[in-house]
Amino acid sequence: MAPPLVPEVQLYLAHEAVPLWQKTEEELEQLGLPPPFWAFAWAGGQALARHVLDHPHLVAGKRVIDLASGSGLVGIAAMKAGAARVLAADIDGFSVEAIAINAEINGVSLTVTNRDLLEQPADGCDVILVGDLFYEKGLATKVFAWLEDAEGRGITTLIGDPGRSYLPRDKLTKLGEYKVQVTRDLEDVEVKLTSVWRLSRYC
Repeated sequence: MAPPLVPEVQLYLAHEAVPLWQKTEEELEQLGLPPPFWAFAWAGGQALARHVLDHPHLVAGKRVIDLASGSGLVGIAAMKAGAARVLAADIDGFSVEAIAINAEINGVSLTVTNRDLLEQPADGCDVILVGDLFYEKGLATKVFAWLEDAEGRGITTLIGDPGRSYLPRDKLTKLGEYKVQVTRDLEDVEVKLTSVWRLSRYC
């Protein structure tokens, strides 16, 4: 199906989180698997994908990292907007498989990795795209420090976020705002007001 805000992209998505999560554990005979974040088009990712498609100059001809790629939505949008190449990174092995499948049905080619890119400074890229990754304090702090370092070395970093608690808005400049339809299975409302941001001192 196509995410509501990004009809240009087709993805294999789940309608409900819990049944898929339970089915995965049953099939693999494992408990405690991570939630299937990769099976949904999250609000931050939808807004960021929409922004990139509407402003292709941000990625056209450039090397892009899609951090915590999930379904691959943002990376696929970047390729459709003319990116030279995209590295879609997610530490969840299921996500890596989902990204490859979703890229294929959209007719684009991505490089996919399950390596944790936060373990070392970003390199080999011109743009970093981050959708909906500021939901937990420790992770948010680590991600933001990594993005600050990247911006300081001339790498453009864009964040899509639907108002998560740990996004440091006082250090960011809003580039766009979108109303994103989401599922009640994941969020507390049916429409999330979601913004695209960049570090203020680099705008």
